Amino acid sequence: MAVLHALARAKAMRAPRERKDGNLPAVAGAGEPSVRFDIMSRERRSALMGRIRGRDTGPEMTVRRLLHAMGYRFRLHVRDLPGKPDIVFRSRRVALFVHGCFWHRHDCGLAYVPKTRAEFWQRKFDGNVARDRRTKRELEVAGWRVVTVWECQLGDLAFLAGRLAKELGPPGKQGRRAGPISKVRRSGQKTRDQAKPSRR
Repeated sequence: MAVLHALARAKAMRAPRERKDGNLPAVAGAGEPSVRFDIMSRERRSALMGRIRGRDTGPEMTVRRLLHAMGYRFRLHVRDLPGKPDIVFRSRRVALFVHGCFWHRHDCGLAYVPKTRAEFWQRKFDGNVARDRRTKRELEVAGWRVVTVWECQLGDLAFLAGRLAKELGPPGKQGRRAGPISKVRRSGQKTRDQAKPSRR
Protein backbone atom coordinates (compact mmCIF):
# COMPACT_ATOMS: atom_id res chain seq x y z
CA MET A 1 0.00 0.00 0.00
CA ALA A 2 2.85 2.33 0.84
CA VAL A 3 4.33 1.70 -2.62
CA LEU A 4 1.05 2.73 -4.32
CA HIS A 5 0.92 5.95 -2.27
CA ALA A 6 4.54 6.73 -3.18
CA LEU A 7 3.83 6.18 -6.90
CA ALA A 8 0.72 8.38 -6.74
CA ARG A 9 2.70 11.13 -4.97
CA ALA A 10 5.48 10.97 -7.59
CA LYS A 11 2.93 11.17 -10.41
CA ALA A 12 1.24 14.17 -8.78
CA MET A 13 4.58 15.94 -8.45
CA ARG A 14 5.43 15.24 -12.10
CA ALA A 15 2.10 16.47 -13.50
CA PRO A 16 2.56 20.25 -12.88
CA ARG A 17 6.08 20.09 -14.35
CA GLU A 18 4.76 18.38 -17.50
CA ARG A 19 2.03 20.99 -17.89
CA LYS A 20 4.58 23.79 -17.45
CA ASP A 21 6.97 22.33 -20.06
CA GLY A 22 4.18 21.86 -22.59
CA ASN A 23 4.64 18.08 -22.78
CA LEU A 24 0.91 17.33 -22.66
CA PRO A 25 -1.18 17.43 -25.85
CA ALA A 26 -3.64 20.23 -26.45
CA VAL A 27 -7.15 19.01 -25.59
CA ALA A 28 -10.11 20.39 -27.49
CA GLY A 29 -13.34 21.34 -25.74
CA ALA A 30 -16.41 19.14 -25.98
CA GLY A 31 -17.60 18.88 -29.58
CA GLU A 32 -14.63 20.85 -30.98
CA PRO A 33 -12.25 19.22 -33.47
CA SER A 34 -8.76 18.65 -32.07
CA VAL A 35 -6.21 21.14 -33.37
CA ARG A 36 -3.28 18.72 -33.09
CA PHE A 37 -2.86 14.97 -33.49
CA ASP A 38 0.73 14.70 -32.27
CA ILE A 39 1.21 14.30 -28.52
CA MET A 40 4.50 16.26 -28.71
CA SER A 41 5.05 19.91 -29.42
CA ARG A 42 6.38 20.81 -32.86
CA GLU A 43 9.81 21.73 -31.43
CA ARG A 44 10.16 18.48 -29.47
CA ARG A 45 9.07 16.38 -32.46
CA SER A 46 11.60 18.22 -34.65
CA ALA A 47 14.37 17.62 -32.10
CA LEU A 48 13.42 13.92 -31.87
CA MET A 49 13.44 13.47 -35.65
CA GLY A 50 16.75 15.35 -35.86
CA ARG A 51 18.36 12.72 -33.62
CA ILE A 52 17.73 9.93 -36.16
CA ARG A 53 21.15 8.93 -37.39
CA GLY A 54 22.21 8.79 -41.00
CA ARG A 55 25.42 6.90 -40.29
CA ASP A 56 26.71 4.40 -37.71
CA THR A 57 23.18 3.05 -37.27
CA GLY A 58 22.48 -0.25 -35.53
CA PRO A 59 22.00 -2.22 -38.78
CA GLU A 60 25.15 -0.68 -40.27
CA MET A 61 27.22 -1.59 -37.20
CA THR A 62 25.92 -5.18 -37.39
CA VAL A 63 26.99 -5.49 -41.05
CA ARG A 64 30.39 -3.94 -40.30
CA ARG A 65 31.02 -6.39 -37.45
CA LEU A 66 29.95 -9.31 -39.66
CA LEU A 67 32.25 -8.25 -42.53
CA HIS A 68 35.17 -7.72 -40.18
CA ALA A 69 34.66 -11.16 -38.61
CA MET A 70 34.64 -12.65 -42.12
CA GLY A 71 38.08 -11.13 -42.77
CA TYR A 72 37.13 -8.16 -44.97
CA ARG A 73 38.68 -4.73 -44.55
CA PHE A 74 36.96 -1.60 -45.82
CA ARG A 75 36.55 2.17 -45.66
CA LEU A 76 33.53 3.99 -44.23
CA HIS A 77 31.41 6.82 -45.69
CA VAL A 78 33.84 7.80 -48.46
CA ARG A 79 33.03 11.40 -49.30
CA ASP A 80 34.42 11.46 -52.82
CA LEU A 81 31.90 8.85 -54.02
CA PRO A 82 28.27 9.64 -54.92
CA GLY A 83 25.93 9.10 -51.97
CA LYS A 84 28.84 8.54 -49.50
CA PRO A 85 28.38 4.74 -49.35
CA ASP A 86 28.25 3.22 -45.87
CA ILE A 87 31.00 0.66 -46.62
CA VAL A 88 33.52 0.88 -49.46
CA PHE A 89 35.87 -1.80 -50.83
CA ARG A 90 38.16 0.27 -53.05
CA SER A 91 40.28 -2.56 -54.46
CA ARG A 92 37.13 -4.50 -55.39
CA ARG A 93 35.27 -1.39 -56.67
CA VAL A 94 32.27 -2.28 -54.51
CA ALA A 95 30.09 0.26 -52.69
CA LEU A 96 27.81 -1.24 -50.04
CA PHE A 97 24.76 0.53 -48.61
CA VAL A 98 22.92 -0.61 -45.47
CA HIS A 99 19.35 0.62 -45.86
CA GLY A 100 16.55 0.83 -43.33
CA CYS A 101 13.43 -0.73 -44.84
CA PHE A 102 11.15 2.06 -43.56
CA TRP A 103 13.18 4.99 -44.87
CA HIS A 104 14.28 3.47 -48.20
CA ARG A 105 11.00 1.60 -48.98
CA HIS A 106 11.92 -2.06 -49.14
CA ASP A 107 9.07 -4.32 -50.26
CA CYS A 108 8.73 -5.96 -46.84
CA GLY A 109 6.39 -5.42 -43.90
CA LEU A 110 8.61 -2.75 -42.33
CA ALA A 111 7.93 -0.23 -45.11
CA TYR A 112 4.56 1.05 -43.89
CA VAL A 113 3.23 4.59 -44.38
CA PRO A 114 2.31 6.49 -41.20
CA LYS A 115 -1.40 7.31 -40.92
CA THR A 116 -0.91 10.96 -39.98
CA ARG A 117 0.48 13.41 -42.57
CA ALA A 118 0.52 10.67 -45.21
CA GLU A 119 1.22 13.13 -48.07
CA PHE A 120 4.27 14.55 -46.30
CA TRP A 121 5.66 11.05 -45.67
CA GLN A 122 4.97 9.90 -49.23
CA ARG A 123 6.88 12.89 -50.63
CA LYS A 124 9.79 12.14 -48.29
CA PHE A 125 9.86 8.44 -49.23
CA ASP A 126 9.65 9.21 -52.96
CA GLY A 127 12.59 11.59 -52.59
CA ASN A 128 14.64 8.93 -50.77
CA VAL A 129 13.94 6.30 -53.43
CA ALA A 130 14.76 8.73 -56.28
CA ARG A 131 18.03 9.69 -54.57
CA ASP A 132 18.96 6.01 -54.08
CA ARG A 133 18.35 5.29 -57.79
CA ARG A 134 20.38 8.34 -58.85
CA THR A 135 23.27 7.40 -56.54
CA LYS A 136 23.32 3.82 -57.82
CA ARG A 137 23.33 4.98 -61.44
CA GLU A 138 26.19 7.45 -60.83
CA LEU A 139 28.29 4.80 -59.08
CA GLU A 140 27.71 2.24 -61.84
CA VAL A 141 28.65 4.78 -64.53
CA ALA A 142 31.88 5.42 -62.60
CA GLY A 143 32.66 1.67 -62.69
CA TRP A 144 31.51 0.68 -59.20
CA ARG A 145 29.32 -2.27 -58.26
CA VAL A 146 26.56 -1.42 -55.79
CA VAL A 147 25.45 -3.89 -53.11
CA THR A 148 22.48 -3.15 -50.85
CA VAL A 149 21.83 -4.82 -47.52
CA TRP A 150 18.34 -4.29 -46.11
CA GLU A 151 17.56 -4.04 -42.41
CA CYS A 152 15.15 -7.00 -42.55
CA GLN A 153 17.94 -9.26 -43.89
CA LEU A 154 19.86 -9.01 -40.61
CA GLY A 155 17.61 -11.63 -39.02
CA ASP A 156 19.63 -14.44 -40.64
CA LEU A 157 23.30 -13.45 -40.43
CA ALA A 158 24.56 -16.82 -41.70
CA PHE A 159 22.57 -16.41 -44.93
CA LEU A 160 23.70 -12.78 -45.23
CA ALA A 161 27.35 -13.80 -44.74
CA GLY A 162 27.04 -16.32 -47.60
CA ARG A 163 25.47 -13.70 -49.86
CA LEU A 164 28.15 -11.11 -49.08
CA ALA A 165 30.92 -13.66 -49.67
CA LYS A 166 29.46 -14.34 -53.16
CA GLU A 167 29.14 -10.62 -53.91
CA LEU A 168 32.61 -9.65 -52.67
CA GLY A 169 34.76 -12.70 -53.40
CA PRO A 170 37.26 -14.18 -50.94
CA PRO A 171 38.55 -11.89 -48.17
CA GLY A 172 42.08 -10.56 -48.33
CA LYS A 173 43.77 -7.87 -50.39
CA GLN A 174 42.81 -7.80 -54.06
CA GLY A 175 45.25 -7.10 -56.84
CA ARG A 176 48.45 -7.82 -54.85
CA ARG A 177 50.56 -10.87 -55.57
CA ALA A 178 52.30 -12.87 -52.91
CA GLY A 179 55.55 -13.15 -54.94
CA PRO A 180 57.16 -9.75 -54.33
CA ILE A 181 56.23 -9.81 -50.64
CA SER A 182 57.88 -13.20 -50.08
CA LYS A 183 61.01 -12.00 -51.95
CA VAL A 184 61.21 -8.95 -49.72
CA ARG A 185 60.89 -11.16 -46.65
CA ARG A 186 63.60 -13.52 -47.91
CA SER A 187 65.94 -10.64 -48.73
CA GLY A 188 65.26 -9.11 -45.31
CA GLN A 189 66.09 -12.44 -43.64
CA LYS A 190 69.31 -12.72 -45.70
CA THR A 191 70.35 -9.21 -44.63
CA ARG A 192 69.76 -10.03 -40.97
CA ASP A 193 71.76 -13.30 -41.30
CA GLN A 194 74.66 -11.41 -42.91
CA ALA A 195 74.61 -8.80 -40.16
CA LYS A 196 74.85 -11.34 -37.32
CA PRO A 197 78.46 -12.50 -37.92
CA SER A 198 79.71 -8.90 -38.17
CA ARG A 199 78.58 -8.22 -34.60
CA ARG A 200 80.87 -10.88 -33.10
